[in-house]
This record gives sequence, structure tokens and C-alpha cells, in this order.
Amino acid sequence: MAFLPPGSEIRQVFVAQTAPHFAYFLPAYLFSVFVKVSFRCVAVTDDAIYVMEGTRLSGGARPTGLLGVMPRSTRLEPRAGLFWHKVTLLGQRCWVHPPHVVQVLAADQEAADATSGDVE
Repeated sequence: MAFLPPGSEIRQVFVAQTAPHFAYFLPAYLFSVFVKVSFRCVAVTDDAIYVMEGTRLSGGARPTGLLGVMPRSTRLEPRAGLFWHKVTLLGQRCWVHPPHVVQVLAADQEAADATSGDVE
């Protein structure tokens, strides 16, 4: 990815969306009136967590710019909702669709393993 340092090895990648509540997604996507929904592409490497702005049409899968970097030791700790899981990225509430939560949980497990010294 163009927004990561050269030589970065991506361990996990997932997309997320910002909104006050997951129920805003459909009307915001269809009408773009009620609330601004932003799309995020998140790449987890051995060294950091990169949060990038994603395009609306790609659902966040095509990054357009780097928003910020979080320490690799950051635990994302997804909290289950009715349909979407809530995570905090760069201090902002984001929602992750259930199929992508596997990547979030894998990133958290690697962070836990690294802090306990069990990394291969």
C-alpha cells in the first residue's frame, strides 16, 4: 500500500465505517443526508496500526490518504453490537462488519502475544 512505509508486512487488514450508530449506515449510504459516514481501511503491520481514509464506493477498501498511526500494542477490543462490532480508531467510534471482525481479533491476539513474550 502506498501509505505504509517501504518494506512493511501487512499482518491483517479490514474496513470500518464511522457513524453514531450502525443503524445510520443504510440511510446515509442511500441518501447521504442524515449523517456523514466515513470509510476506513485499517492495515495492521508488525510495527503499527495504520488508519486510512477509504472511498465510499469501495466501502473503504481503496485508501485515499493516511489519517493516522496507532502503536502496534494498541488493543482494538471489538465490542459486539446487534449487527456490527464497535472499535475505537484514533479516538473515533467505528463499526466493523462481522466478517471483518476475525481480522480485528487476530490483530488483538498478536498484540497480546507480543506483550506476553510468546511471539515466534
